[in-house]
Amino acid sequence: MRAREATLPDAEQIHGLIAAYSGDGTLLPRSLAEICENVRDFVVLEHDGHIIGCGALHLYGLHLAEIRSITVDPNRQRGGGGKLLVKALLAQAKKHKVTCVCLFTRIPDFFARMGFTVAAHQDLPDKIHKDCHKCPRLYYCDEVAMVKGTVPSFAILPPPKNWLKIQG
Repeated sequence: MRAREATLPDAEQIHGLIAAYSGDGTLLPRSLAEICENVRDFVVLEHDGHIIGCGALHLYGLHLAEIRSITVDPNRQRGGGGKLLVKALLAQAKKHKVTCVCLFTRIPDFFARMGFTVAAHQDLPDKIHKDCHKCPRLYYCDEVAMVKGTVPSFAILPPPKNWLKIQG
């Protein structure tokens, strides 16, 4: 099993992995076109020539990046693939000299074992403004915000107009 940077021919398999987890709201849905457009953000987990996992690192700036769309095929979980993907994405963040990596999750214990700590949603306005306003769980988010590194003291993107409604 190895993690590697994704290439455009991987897009359909990445789309399939994400789609398998977006129906129940575990992951935000991503269209194939969106994955193709952002394929350079993705790392894939490969085993015996098959893609069995993926994850992406979205860069907001030197102050913040987000690990997103991270998943491993259900038949391959508990084999260390998730940890391998997170390490590869953190290495990408380090290469870009990002000072804080965030993520939103329903499995905080997994990420806590990798050095992430719980943060307040409102401390990550770049993420909130970019994605949360499109989420079907906008007003009742059940995900835990987590960070690794120094929480930014500023944001590039302004908070959304309905900011007070989504703090949580």
